[in-house]
Amino acid sequence: MQYSRVRAKRVLGRNMAAGDLIVMTGASGVGKGTLRARLMETVKLHYSISMTTRPPRPGERHGVDYWFVDEETFERTRAGGGFLEWASYVDHSYGTPKEPVEKALARGEDVLLEIEVQGALQVAKNKPDAVLIFIVPPSLSELRQRLLLRGKDSLEKIEKRLRRAEEEIGQAEKFDYVVVNDVLKDAVSDLKRIILSRRRIVKRMQPALERALVRDADLEAELNEIAARLQGRK
Repeated sequence: MQYSRVRAKRVLGRNMAAGDLIVMTGASGVGKGTLRARLMETVKLHYSISMTTRPPRPGERHGVDYWFVDEETFERTRAGGGFLEWASYVDHSYGTPKEPVEKALARGEDVLLEIEVQGALQVAKNKPDAVLIFIVPPSLSELRQRLLLRGKDSLEKIEKRLRRAEEEIGQAEKFDYVVVNDVLKDAVSDLKRIILSRRRIVKRMQPALERALVRDADLEAELNEIAARLQGRK
């Protein structure tokens, strides 16, 4: 059976698979933001910006790191069903706007969410095909050191975060993958391997499978001439 290039393009376009929804979570201070930034330097991903009621930290930008909003705006969005997930964490609320995620997935793009554990478990329930990655510290002592050294929270809040982290790590078995953020470059490599391997599963490789069956009419004509010449030498 022969397929023209035009025919192949029609088939490939029709079979384009939706992208993966990749959910990265872990305790506060484990380094999710740094991992996400380094990962996106080497892997093309659509990063979904979360909405939050907490104030910006030094260097954070509205519309780049988060959508920083007041409680009223957040509640209005939540009540209107505008979040894929939402959660409250250490006195503030966080949510993932639904529409940008759905549009990117439909375009075949892989979407990365960097969210809190509560929200990640909501996504797992609502999106069974989501790829769930849990980031853990080498130890709670190492996590405590990082929280103390970054100097962004009071001692009381740090202890609150550590208690929460211990509870959250106990839920890691509900996730698909666990990555230990000890040496940064190794953790980034682990994340990259997970994502790239997902892009090679059969449903994502359907265009390549279709293309593997394509016979190009012009090339086949040239090959037929070569085969005839070879046959004539026998």
